[in-house]
Amino acid sequence: MTDAMRRELDFLLFDWLKVDELADSEAFSGQDRDDWSAFLDLSQAISANEFLPCYKATDRDEPLLENGTVRVQEDLRKALAVYLEAGLHLASVDVDAGGMGLPLSVSTAAMSGLMAANVAGSAFIMLSAANARVILDFGTPGQIAAFARPQLEGRALGTMCLSEPDVGSSLGDVTTRAVPEGKDELGHRYRISGRKMWISAGDHDVTENIVHLVLGKAVQPGGGTRPGPKGTSLFIVPKLLPGAPAARNDISVAGLNHKMGYRGTPNCLLNFGDGDGAIGWRVGNEGDGLRIMFQMMNEARINVGLSGAAMAHRGWELSRQYAAERIQGRPVHDKQRETPVAILRHPDVRRMLLQQKAIAEGALALCLRSALLCDRIRTREERADTALLDLLTPVVKSWPSEQGLVSLHQAIQIHGGYGYTRDFDVEQLYRDSRLNPIHEGTTGIQAIDLVGRKILGDDGKAMFAFLETVRQTARAASAFPDEADTLREHCALFETLVGEMLSYANPSETLANATAFLDGFGHFVVAWLWLDMAAAAGQGANPQIAEEKRWACRYFYGAEVPKIAGMLAPLRHDRTLTRDVPDHIFG
Repeated sequence: MTDAMRRELDFLLFDWLKVDELADSEAFSGQDRDDWSAFLDLSQAISANEFLPCYKATDRDEPLLENGTVRVQEDLRKALAVYLEAGLHLASVDVDAGGMGLPLSVSTAAMSGLMAANVAGSAFIMLSAANARVILDFGTPGQIAAFARPQLEGRALGTMCLSEPDVGSSLGDVTTRAVPEGKDELGHRYRISGRKMWISAGDHDVTENIVHLVLGKAVQPGGGTRPGPKGTSLFIVPKLLPGAPAARNDISVAGLNHKMGYRGTPNCLLNFGDGDGAIGWRVGNEGDGLRIMFQMMNEARINVGLSGAAMAHRGWELSRQYAAERIQGRPVHDKQRETPVAILRHPDVRRMLLQQKAIAEGALALCLRSALLCDRIRTREERADTALLDLLTPVVKSWPSEQGLVSLHQAIQIHGGYGYTRDFDVEQLYRDSRLNPIHEGTTGIQAIDLVGRKILGDDGKAMFAFLETVRQTARAASAFPDEADTLREHCALFETLVGEMLSYANPSETLANATAFLDGFGHFVVAWLWLDMAAAAGQGANPQIAEEKRWACRYFYGAEVPKIAGMLAPLRHDRTLTRDVPDHIFG
């Protein structure tokens, strides 16, 4: 986390979102801005001093599989040890469970700094925090003591084992089997057998033990398993079994996947049960696996979006620094100039920088606004906040992931020929970010969730309530009349479009073009946030920030908002084109 990013986070948290007000709630009683700033200071220092220096090394020196154990880059392993020893992974864990109990909005801001410094390193922490939270919320007391507590104490890390070599997003079709073995002090015990693919941090030498949360099918008395999502259960399957001495469970690393980015995070193909079967314990009731796992999946999705925003912001910082230092050419409006100028003076470079700024800061705002909704749900328990968070979650995952790539594309362009060399970080940032549109549910899956579940499945109620919230923002933004009018026009556009979608006799006509809706809706959501941020900055005490936000808002409304109509075109014209195109067109 750089000083520039810290300044941006302070504005978003305290000047725009008014996170200070959470201190008045019972949930965060005894905390204040000084506490949160001290936490952010510590996180900034560790991110800058421990994780950023090994960013390039973790990409160059990929994890190695040696004698059945995965070895990660040494400096990253040391950085993770510093992070765990400092207890930063406990930020949003409840005090009763041994955590700090900080607002999620504050811990999310801190995590964005870590992700900007070294996204591969952040993956270990993000996955383990979500894993432990699932066990705390759904596990038995014995499971919490044996498997969540070591993660909270920094002695173990956790994973999520969902996909299989032949099963990606269709998790109801997993083939991993769990044979029941009765019940012991940790709960219902099973023998697990199956293969899990694409498991981030599936094995490593950062901590001795690794706690896997594994989706599988419980074997029924007749020997078969129940088909579909309702037959899927969740199991805790640790690398090392409880007891002294700790015995190795029947889990092996069959191979490492070599991705284009996130190279510092081992990505494993894991075999469970090559021998007698890996020992695992069921979490919750049989058949509840997907329902329980959605808590971890949603948390991971939000963090994937956050990483897209964080890397876009770092790319923007690198771009503006390079543009201010790189001397080349004369600007088109001053061709008679005797000496070359910094490329920052060229209008097209300024256009790219503005786009980067608008995307990076808009994406961060989206993620932190959603984190604040989680805090407000915890303190106020208002259904409207829950409905809005559910509606926005697919956008939080997908918009920073997709648009972060657009921003980093411009970062490489600004760097010119240097941009796609490994000597400059923007090349690696782009490769790291390219994974985000696929991680934890592809953009298309998020789109189907948004349109199918959150809009059609809700009869548009949450959507129409959200549009009223946006109209309230437009009414309050008296200093930005043109942008407010544009935002109101787009409220009417989405209100009409959603009404049309609800009237279609065949929902597949909408679902076939769900990604088009998600793209346009994401731009609309960020337009709402930009107007709100610009208005808040204009009323603040920092004229520099107010001017920056005003120009970025003007850019977003002038260059990005007009794209929305084109994004939505597939929903309004030839809706069945992609469904009806003949197979032979694709060869």
